[in-house]
Amino acid sequence: MGDVVMKVKVMPVDVETSLDSIFEKIQEVKGEKVEIRDKKIQPIAFGLKALIVMAVMPDEGSIGDEFVERIKGIEGVESVEVESVELL
Repeated sequence: MGDVVMKVKVMPVDVETSLDSIFEKIQEVKGEKVEIRDKKIQPIAFGLKALIVMAVMPDEGSIGDEFVERIKGIEGVESVEVESVELL
C-alpha cells in the first residue's frame, strides 16, 4: 500500500475564531502517521473563512477517519469536510 493525500476543509464556529489557533491544535492531534503538507485560508462569505489542510498518510486502516474525527473534536471547529483523497 502507498500513501494518500487528503484535502480537508475545516469551518470555524464564527468569524472571530482564530484559524491559526485551530491549525496549531490540528498539528497537536494529527497522530504520528499523518504529515501536514500544506494549509491555506479560503474566503467563504461575509468575512467567514475556511481552513484548507493537505495531509499525507498511509493508505491503511482508518487513519483518515480518525484524523477527521480528531479535528471535529477541536474547540472552535464547526464542521470538517473531506474534499478529496488521492493516491500519491
